[in-house]
Amino acid sequence: MSEDRDRLDTLEDARLAPYLPLLYVAWADGELADFEIDAICAQVSAREGVDGGCARLLGRWLDPEDPPSALELRRLLTAIRHAGAHLDEEPTSLAALGARLAEERGARVGDAERSALEALQGTLGGESAEAVRALLEPARVEPAPVSREAPFDVAALTILLDGPRVAIRRRVRALLSQPGFSYRADLAIADYREEVLTWCRRLAAEGLGALGLPVEHGGGGDPGAFIAAFETLAHHDLSLLTKFGVQFGLFAGAIHQLGTDQHHERYLRRAGTLELPGCFAMTETGHGSNVSELATVCRFDRERSEFDLYTPDRSAWKDYIGNAAAHGRMAVVFAQLEIDGEAYGVHAFLVPIRDEKGLVLPGVSVEDDGPKLGLNGVDNGRLAFDHVRLPRESLLDRFSRVDADGVYSSPIASPGRRFFTMLGTLVGGRVSVALASLSAAKSALTIAVRYAAERRQFGAAGEPETLLLDYPSHQRRLLPRLATTYALHFALRDLARRYVDSPPEERREVETAAAGLKAIATWHCTDTVQACREACGGQGYLAANRFAALKADSDVFTTFEGDNTVLLQLVAKGLLSGYRKQFGDMSFLDLLRWVTGRAGAAIQELNPLVARETASRHLRDPAFQVGLLRWREDHLLGSVARRLKRRLDTGVEPTAAFAACQNHLLALAEAHVDRIVLERAGEGVESAGDSAGILRPVVALHGLHRLEAASAWLQEHGAFEGGKSRAVRNEVDALCSELRPAARGLVDAFAIPDALLAAPIAT
Repeated sequence: MSEDRDRLDTLEDARLAPYLPLLYVAWADGELADFEIDAICAQVSAREGVDGGCARLLGRWLDPEDPPSALELRRLLTAIRHAGAHLDEEPTSLAALGARLAEERGARVGDAERSALEALQGTLGGESAEAVRALLEPARVEPAPVSREAPFDVAALTILLDGPRVAIRRRVRALLSQPGFSYRADLAIADYREEVLTWCRRLAAEGLGALGLPVEHGGGGDPGAFIAAFETLAHHDLSLLTKFGVQFGLFAGAIHQLGTDQHHERYLRRAGTLELPGCFAMTETGHGSNVSELATVCRFDRERSEFDLYTPDRSAWKDYIGNAAAHGRMAVVFAQLEIDGEAYGVHAFLVPIRDEKGLVLPGVSVEDDGPKLGLNGVDNGRLAFDHVRLPRESLLDRFSRVDADGVYSSPIASPGRRFFTMLGTLVGGRVSVALASLSAAKSALTIAVRYAAERRQFGAAGEPETLLLDYPSHQRRLLPRLATTYALHFALRDLARRYVDSPPEERREVETAAAGLKAIATWHCTDTVQACREACGGQGYLAANRFAALKADSDVFTTFEGDNTVLLQLVAKGLLSGYRKQFGDMSFLDLLRWVTGRAGAAIQELNPLVARETASRHLRDPAFQVGLLRWREDHLLGSVARRLKRRLDTGVEPTAAFAACQNHLLALAEAHVDRIVLERAGEGVESAGDSAGILRPVVALHGLHRLEAASAWLQEHGAFEGGKSRAVRNEVDALCSELRPAARGLVDAFAIPDALLAAPIAT
């Protein structure tokens, strides 16, 4: 210890001062090898005129058997910084810094010593001015408190976003913020399911479950309010959202939409209050998206004037059925109706599965699906039926009836049209899931943007560390996704309005829009949650900060209420039909006629000047952005039509022709939804009043980000030249920078209570 003390004392010797920077850099990079020390000593001793005492001092710091300790290196650095604090300008090299430090102590550095310093610097490779700055780096100053004041009226934007259902949204947010809805991370699956059931009962007691049901059956008679409540619930635990949706949206909704007065009178009030917990049993182990081929059979027994429901094999078990494993007492079961050996297609039946004590009824088999990737608060299970006898009234008979004599009748003659009409009444599920997925994305963005607006990392010497959100790369991670979230908000709110208000003749168009927007919104949610988790680093990986739950629980959105890829095919089919019919409803001649006409239609040519225009005003122009997306959609539609025509001309069956063009059809569907979203967002801006000023660049960022994503295709087809593609990329960067001061305000406008976010990093 005394020897260390003696060596530290030499730091005050002015003769050693010129060598202090080089000594520190030499040892700080790692222990010096013998040959390196020999080279350093040789450089000093080779210079005539170097003070002998200085050489001895250096020798004490260059002993390979006794390298400097961590304490000595720290004191060495402190001595350098203390002496360097008085310099009026920063030297450009370590040798120059050493000379200046010596001069500050009143020592003269001669030519021989300067030569030795420069030689040592060359040996150590320390010529960079950056090394000098690192040595003299002043202590960081404490940053000033971060301002959370937004450059726009956040409250006004919240009112706009809440829309005409502001009262129900505020009510749901306030209810979910109560202590009784606090998250619990320590529950076993069985206890978690009971907690979610308790929450669901509380919501039912508040009348939220029955909002969309008829007033005469205890409901609110307001489907729009139900959708708004569902969307807002998605800021809370998504298991609660899912159970709520199964009970009140699917089970009660199916009775309401597919049943008649006899079913409404007997079941709706009890379903809306959760007195009668129910299931929606459509999906089978062997048949998910292909509902028309379900294998469960419900055969009419003419002699007993009742139905016989049975599961023919293991692949026909109803699978992934919410409320089935523990709580459901009745299920809406979709099965193939047979009468006297004749098939009438898929119909819905009300089937009791448990008694009032919760015991499984005879003929019904129940299995628990067990732990899942997420949503473990929902009791998903499997159901099978061993010739369960059902009264004739169990058929939900709005669109088809079977009388006591077994005579089938329906107001819709076409089996295909009847099937799609039946499923079309349930399209609200897709609308609701799309809105819920966007709520989950809003939660993720709120957590990530708030964290990035407070968390600091790295930065210039002597300055506070830089806020994450001030880094352009971090802005690129979050702000385009935030802009897309806003664009989808307007598109989905418009879809919800049309779903509630549209006349029957527009229903098929609404169904097509719901399919496309559900696919794009849920994919956006999955992508956004992951990007936000990564943007929060290790803090985002902690379960306490909600991303674990958001990732696990929202992931299934991409496949329930319709697999996204299948839904986009439905969109493409709708676009390929001039009458918005399903592809399968068209005759071969109808299809050939339509495709032939569409394939021959001319695609409007773009002005060649547009492909080169790079001015900021032009790139941000909504008319340019929408016009280019429309051109892409139209070009893809014509291309698909030509591909189909070539196959049909050679005798390929329509279904096979469609399958061969599947990838092009998916591209067409995505292009169509891209255009629709941007159009609806633009309309939202125009009706935004005082909030239009902040929303205009937000929507412009979304539009340009979508064009950037499609830039390869646009260049391939002559819509972009290389310079324009670069200009779009640069404009996205510019908009991210422009919107950075507004970022926190834009997520705060979602008005998600802290109790629902429940993420310590999102304060």
